[in-house]
Amino acid sequence: MLKTQLDKYVIEYETKDFIKDDPVQFVHRFTNKNDIEIAGFISSMFAYGKREVFISKLNHIFDCMNNKPFEYVKSFEYKDNSICNCDYRFSKDCDLIWILKILNDLYNENETLETLFEYSYKQKNEIWNMFQCVIDYFYSKVNNEEITKGFYHLLPNPKKKSALKRLNMMLRWFIRKSEVDIGIWNFIPKSELLIPLDTHVAKISRSLGLLNRNDNGYESVIELTNKLKEFDSSDPVKYDFALFGYGVNNKF
Repeated sequence: MLKTQLDKYVIEYETKDFIKDDPVQFVHRFTNKNDIEIAGFISSMFAYGKREVFISKLNHIFDCMNNKPFEYVKSFEYKDNSICNCDYRFSKDCDLIWILKILNDLYNENETLETLFEYSYKQKNEIWNMFQCVIDYFYSKVNNEEITKGFYHLLPNPKKKSALKRLNMMLRWFIRKSEVDIGIWNFIPKSELLIPLDTHVAKISRSLGLLNRNDNGYESVIELTNKLKEFDSSDPVKYDFALFGYGVNNKF
């Protein structure tokens, strides 16, 4: 039975050993809540491409912050040149600098990423609209003449109906509580989380008959999440670990 097999993989892979090779490692570096959420937000944005490459880039970024992301953000100045050599694929230093500037404004207004996401969620009590509200906040603050298209890759627009894999992954880190996920936010039930869908997860899901759609966008995220809810309606996203484990064991 497929559920039995996937439940087995959840137990096998949702362990502390998973952390060391995954971008979730960066949220486990810190104990202060503000450090954790800033580290998680930045880590999720850069978590695409070859894993060893973006993890190396993230190590560099946090080194630039002296591994004190909250302190760095609170004192960040727009002309600060301590963030350098942070270009990664589509994004340039200027894109990250503007994200840090916006975070600086947010935290110095006595707000946090948590309050931004929570306010956005409570407008509609729906995750996709929450993402739209958060992203619109960042878009409204940026000077378009001082960024590249990489800014919009780091913070993709939900209106385009892509999978938003990295935002959904970050939300999994922050809402679920396990040996891997950090569970620092509690305003969304874990039953409402959406599967972080990328091409690899989509390929595995189709091979298992969990996903019928051929695209890897929003509709496929909803279809796969609803299918996984048939296995566990209270925590469907735990099967993110199972699909990873299935891929490892079956050499996808």
